[in-house]
Amino acid sequence: MKETKWLFIAISAIGGLLLSLTGLSIGWMLGTLLAAMLLSFAKPGFVGEKGIPKYWLYTGQSILGIELGQKINLSVLAVFQKDWAVIIIMLLLSIVFSLVSGFILWKFSQTDMLTSFFSTAPGGLSAMPGIAEEVGANTAVVSILQTMRVFLVIFIIPIVVSALVFHPSAVPAEQAAATAFEWSGLIWTAVLSVTAYAGYHVGKKLKFPAPWLLGSMLLTAIVQSGTSAAAGYDVTPYWPHEVMILSQVVIAASIGSRFRKEMFTGLKKTILIAFISTALFIAAMFACAFIVSKATGIAFMTAALAFAPGGVAEMATTAVVLQADATFVVAVQVLRIIVVILVMPPIFRLLHAWEARKEVHSHASV
Repeated sequence: MKETKWLFIAISAIGGLLLSLTGLSIGWMLGTLLAAMLLSFAKPGFVGEKGIPKYWLYTGQSILGIELGQKINLSVLAVFQKDWAVIIIMLLLSIVFSLVSGFILWKFSQTDMLTSFFSTAPGGLSAMPGIAEEVGANTAVVSILQTMRVFLVIFIIPIVVSALVFHPSAVPAEQAAATAFEWSGLIWTAVLSVTAYAGYHVGKKLKFPAPWLLGSMLLTAIVQSGTSAAAGYDVTPYWPHEVMILSQVVIAASIGSRFRKEMFTGLKKTILIAFISTALFIAAMFACAFIVSKATGIAFMTAALAFAPGGVAEMATTAVVLQADATFVVAVQVLRIIVVILVMPPIFRLLHAWEARKEVHSHASV
């Protein structure tokens, strides 16, 4: 049975490899998810009814938590200190727009409240399905609609900003350098790994949703930013790109292994409504980016990429290609994902509990 789990992950990862060859930055995640889903459909009993063991999902979430946490360095803090008012306003607007989008999906489709809100939350394809599963939402629907949103953002944003802006941003993009091996970096990687494990226990004690992700991310961010501030420079771990590929593969394979055909029954209307609400969400963020650009002098291209409801990897890559301010884009995207992951799940659960009490009262009155 153990060999079956490894075989399932390996076959699913082939799908990720093939899609990554297209140059799509999140190709490993989407390709592995699609392959795992199709494999689960074709052979439902391949890895059992419950899918591959949960520790694969937890491993991927922990790696993702370290990835997000270590991005909170001196550069990000400097950007936040300079433009904190704009960033906070846009973060709040992102949450409001995503709640409106989720409300539209919930009211005009047959999707339940939790699934609707998790499907529209701009928290990233890697994070939201895993958290959604832990709180009882339909992971299949969340994964499908989050994937659709990522594709829409990736295809729409670069086309629009390229068409509207004829000159690149005045701030040159920082080219990402390959991670070079150093013993000091390896030691810091070990420190962050222990920190992430401790963060899981803190998150579990505080009853965070997805403590392997949230706990590790928060404690890693505190240790990373605190140490960098004390040292006076960014302390960087040895963190090759292959580590994040592993995270994407195991998270996607774990989620995909739990897909069943019956989960997709009657989703035609849901997908159509989600498409419309997502398009409106993107349009609203474009309008806000334009206002911010005019009010602060930040290049429209940079503002549009920073506030787009995509992911860190996708928008950072696009910023480099289009020569926008990649540091600002990464800072805002990372901070928004952290805020969404921390704030949105408790809000969703409160709304879900409120709706449940409302239904109980309505049935009692009848």
